[in-house]
Amino acid sequence: MENGWRLTDTVTLSLAVRLGVALGIGLLIGAERERRKGTGPRRAPAGIRTFALVALAGGLSLSFGGAAVLAVTALVVGALAAIGYRRSREADPGLTTEMALLTTFLLGALAIREPALASGLAVAVAILLASRTRLHRFVRRALTEQELHDALLFAACALVVLPLTPDRTVGPFDVLNPRTLWKLAVIVMGISAAGYVAQRLLGPRLGLPLAGFASGFVSSAATIGSMGRRAVGTPGLCRAAVGGAVLSTVATMVQMSLVLYATSPATLRVVAIPLLFGGIAAVGYGALFALRLSRGHGEGDGKLGRAFDLKSSLLFAGTVCLVLFAAAALYQRFGGRGLLPAVALAGFADAHAAAISAASLVAAGKLAAANAVLPILAGLTTNTVTKGIVALTAGPGRFAWQTIPGLLLVILAVWAGYFLPA
Repeated sequence: MENGWRLTDTVTLSLAVRLGVALGIGLLIGAERERRKGTGPRRAPAGIRTFALVALAGGLSLSFGGAAVLAVTALVVGALAAIGYRRSREADPGLTTEMALLTTFLLGALAIREPALASGLAVAVAILLASRTRLHRFVRRALTEQELHDALLFAACALVVLPLTPDRTVGPFDVLNPRTLWKLAVIVMGISAAGYVAQRLLGPRLGLPLAGFASGFVSSAATIGSMGRRAVGTPGLCRAAVGGAVLSTVATMVQMSLVLYATSPATLRVVAIPLLFGGIAAVGYGALFALRLSRGHGEGDGKLGRAFDLKSSLLFAGTVCLVLFAAAALYQRFGGRGLLPAVALAGFADAHAAAISAASLVAAGKLAAANAVLPILAGLTTNTVTKGIVALTAGPGRFAWQTIPGLLLVILAVWAGYFLPA
C-alpha cells in the first residue's frame, strides 16, 4: 500500500509540474500580448489572464479527457477567438492575437506530453510576437523583392525537394546518390547566401573572406564553387571571392585535424606538421587577397547581385557527379591494389572520408600510424584536383587563375611539411 501511495504521489507531482509548464507558457505569451492589448472599450479581447487560462485548458483537456475532449475544447477556443476577431477587426484587422491564442492552447496540451519542447516553442512564439516591429521593418525596408524571392526558392529546395529526393545509389557503378547530390546543391546555395549576407553586413573586403572560411567547414569545394559564381555575378568582387575560396581550405585543415583526433590521435600526431604547413599557406594566400582589396580600383563597390544562382548550384552538383563517376570507373578498372590508390580515389569526393578510412585502420591496429600519412596526403591532393576543377567550371577565368595557384601553394606546403622532418 505504501508503494502504491508513493507511485500515485509521483504521478500526481509529475502531472502538476506539466500543468505548471502549461500555465507558464500561457503567462509568457500572454504577457507579450498584454502589452499590445491597449485600453478602453476598443482594447484587444485577450490578454495575460486569457492566454494563461487557455494554455491551462489545453493541458487539462488532454490530461483528463484525452484527444476527444481536447478537440472539443479546441473548437470552443477557436469559436471564442473568431468572436473576438469579429469584435475587434475594425481597430485591428490582423489575426495575430487569435492565432497566438490557438497556438497557446496547443502548446498547453503539448506540455503534458513534451514539456521541454513546448517550453522551447513558447519562447520562440513570444520572441516572434515581440519582434513584430523589427520584422515588419526588415521585410518592408531592408529585404528587397529579389532577396525575398531567393529566400523562398531556397526554402523550397531545402524543405520540399530535398526530403522527396530518393536516398539510394543509382546509375553505373552504383555510386551516385540523388539525395546526396541535391544536398550538395542546397549546400552551395546556402554558402552563397551566407556570403551574400556577410557581404551586406561587413562589406566585401571582410564579408566574403570570413564567409569563405566559415563555409569551408561545410564543404570547401562547395565554397569555392559559390565564390566562383559570386565572381561571375559581380566581377568587381573577384579578388574577395578568391580570398574566401582559399580561406575555405583553412577550414579543411582544421576539420581534418579534429576528425583525425576523434578517430586516431596517433595518426594526427604524424600528420600534424603537414596540416599546419598547409593551413599557414592557406591563411597567407587568402589574407593577401583580402588585404589587397583596400588598394583595389573600386573593387567591391558594385552591386551585390543575387544571393545565389540555382543553375550554378546544379552545375556544381553535376561536376561532383562526374568526378565520382570517373573515380568509380578507375577503381573498377584497376581494382583496390593497396590503401594508397583507394584513399586517393576517395579523396576526389571528400578528403575527410579518405582520412577517416586510413585513421580507422590505425585505430584498429591494422596499420601503423606512419604508414597512414602518405594515403591521407594523397587524398588531400586528389581533393585539391576536385577543387581546381570546380574553380575552373564555376567562376570566370580570372577567378580560376587566381584561386588555383593558392590551392597549389597549400598542397605543396602540405607535402613540404611531410618531407621536412626527413
